[in-house]
Amino acid sequence: MPKILQPREMRKCLGCFTCMSACSTVNYKNHSIIKSAIKVRTTGGMSSGFIAIVCLGCKDPACMEVCSAHALEERAGGGVLLTKEKCIGCRKCESACIVHAVYFDEETKKPIICRHCGLCAHYCPHGCLVMIDAKEDPVPAKLKEDDKPSEI
Repeated sequence: MPKILQPREMRKCLGCFTCMSACSTVNYKNHSIIKSAIKVRTTGGMSSGFIAIVCLGCKDPACMEVCSAHALEERAGGGVLLTKEKCIGCRKCESACIVHAVYFDEETKKPIICRHCGLCAHYCPHGCLVMIDAKEDPVPAKLKEDDKPSEI
C-alpha cells in the first residue's frame, strides 16, 4: 500500500532540521537544506514551536493540473512525481500548490516536490513525522482558504 508523509507530532520538534538535511542530501545530492522538499519553520519565535510544510498528497493535485509540460504525474496514493526532463521551469506548480509545499530550485530551474519517500520521517530523531497508509487519513481534494498555512 502506498504511504504518504504526515507531520503528526510537531509539538516534539526542536527545529534541528535533520529531516530537511536528510531529504536534500539523499534526494538532491546536496547538503543545503534549501534543496529539501520539506520545510520546518518556527510558528513565531523559538519558544512558540515549529510547523512542517509538506505535500498533502492530494488526490486531485492542482500542481499537476497546471503543468502544461505534463512533467508532473499522479503518484499512487496521492501527490505527484516529477519527470525532470519534461519540466520547462515555468513555476506554475509552485503557485498552484494549496499549502505552498512546492519549492523552486533556482540552480536547476526545476521544482522541488516531495516524493513521499519517508526519509525525513526515518531520520527525525523525535518522531515528529510519520508515514501513513494513503487510505488511513484521506486528504481533501481542495482546502478552504482558511486552511492554508500562514506566511512566516
